[in-house]
Amino acid sequence: MSALTFAVTGARPDPSALAPTLWVDLGISGPPDQRVQSILLRCQIRIEPELRRYDDDEQARLLDVFGEPHRWSDTLNPFLLTHVTVPVRGFTGGTEMQMPVELSYDLEVAAGKYLHALRHGEVPLLFLFSGTVWLQGPAGLSIEQIPWDREARYELPVAVWTELIDAHYPGTGWMRLHRDTIDALQAYKARHMLPTFDDVVTRLLADAEIPEALT
Repeated sequence: MSALTFAVTGARPDPSALAPTLWVDLGISGPPDQRVQSILLRCQIRIEPELRRYDDDEQARLLDVFGEPHRWSDTLNPFLLTHVTVPVRGFTGGTEMQMPVELSYDLEVAAGKYLHALRHGEVPLLFLFSGTVWLQGPAGLSIEQIPWDREARYELPVAVWTELIDAHYPGTGWMRLHRDTIDALQAYKARHMLPTFDDVVTRLLADAEIPEALT
């Protein structure tokens, strides 16, 4: 439906969700006299890293994502955060809703590494909307598609992301390892009588003389 427009006005963590989830405040507007029976809304959320500045510490932490800062004019490109599909209840003229956005803390994907590297400011997000609209009119029910050019931007405070992750992984992170690697770490842990895997990694980093990784 070409007359629909979208606006993202806020976001906050869902404290009761089993996985890290944001409630995103979404406004949908249309003609004041048009009855929308329902929408099956699809949304692609992308990070636009070129739209913010980075201090020296953040640049160092983002080396694994974008490479050396002198290359950022070529490498600082938008990338996917997640996809969302959500039903929208019927309305006339416009409506406001909370869209659940489940996020991952996987440090092997670009979005996870990027968000983990930030300590302040905002995350520039682009919401790209599509989907199917059921309309109620004089001739009955009709179906239209949301045009591909429907979009909205929102700057997510890094503090909101930090609050979300701290609620699920307080003071910790998540890293996927191959089973053979886990077995080797377990054997090293037992052989050196270390109490936790964190102690194992800390000792290995110290042995490798990487003190900056321990701060």
